[in-house]
Amino acid sequence: MTDAPLGRSAVYKILTTGYVGSTGPGVAATVSYVSDAGRHVIFDPGMVASRDRILAPLAESGLGPDDITDVVLSHHHPDNTMNVGLFGRARVHDHKVEYLGDQWRNRDAEGYELTPSLRLIRTPGHSAEDITLLAGTESGVVAFAGDLWWHAEGPAEDPVAPDREVLRASRLRVLNAADLIVPGHGGAFRAGADTPR
Repeated sequence: MTDAPLGRSAVYKILTTGYVGSTGPGVAATVSYVSDAGRHVIFDPGMVASRDRILAPLAESGLGPDDITDVVLSHHHPDNTMNVGLFGRARVHDHKVEYLGDQWRNRDAEGYELTPSLRLIRTPGHSAEDITLLAGTESGVVAFAGDLWWHAEGPAEDPVAPDREVLRASRLRVLNAADLIVPGHGGAFRAGADTPR
């Protein structure tokens, strides 16, 4: 059985492409917008140089913060969650709970479908909480994978990962399901022979 969603009607836009400073303290998240069947989803609204890096591209699509119905957090590190409060009317999804206002509903993210084209799967590795959003689009499956990969080059050895073999298994799971990967702090990429496993 494949993890890929059955539907292929989702559309997406990368609102801002993140980065990790190699010699300095700077970091920004890759923040994405995904829509399908009336759901307007933000993935990993994390650290950015300015909130306008998230809100301006969203406005170009005719949307404001109150139009967002769902926020998906790949994991709970602040560099991937810092701006979740911008979307105060949205349902927030993590690895085990759905939050809305002052309420929450326990549910496992594994296999949870926001729509037939949008599926969450558990992909621990960078942290024990990691999840990936798989979006079935007209051109294939896009994996919003958080920090399973920081960028196309990996890192091959994630210095934060508590268990290298768990990370490898999750990376392989995503590679088997997806045609395109959106990492936590870099541009989207297609996997190749050099993609860290």
